[in-house]
Amino acid sequence: MSSRPVLLVASNGGHLAQLCALRPWWEGRERAWVTFRTPDAESALAGERVHWAYHPTTRNAGNLLRNTGLAARVLRAERPAAVVTTGAGVALPFFALGRLSRVPTVYIEVYDRIDTPTLTARLCRPFTRLSLAQWEEQRAFMPTAITVGPLL
Repeated sequence: MSSRPVLLVASNGGHLAQLCALRPWWEGRERAWVTFRTPDAESALAGERVHWAYHPTTRNAGNLLRNTGLAARVLRAERPAAVVTTGAGVALPFFALGRLSRVPTVYIEVYDRIDTPTLTARLCRPFTRLSLAQWEEQRAFMPTAITVGPLL
């Protein structure tokens, strides 16, 4: 590998769609993805390097442990320059272990949460180096975030 990749981590569906919308930013970079193996994710990421995560993640301690093991393996193998996520639950182990490994972490709050932070944003906050908001209103609960505008 000529450069260290960006690791893009997201649940499938809208979370993944928002990271895919960043194509102008990531398409010229070395990258790897972490998401759930679902038909929409397989279609959106055809031809990409993908590490398939375990789901469901909500209230599933077994999959949290599996995804923590996956995070350790992926972070060791990929040696990413940064971990970027829009959530949801799959992001937590990648952010926690990324922070311990001194890998910069970037959390982008999802576009449909304007009044209160998502659970993932609250859980990832201690491990986040840079927070990005899609709406200026999100800065009410993410005062250090940089507003980047809506991704979709």
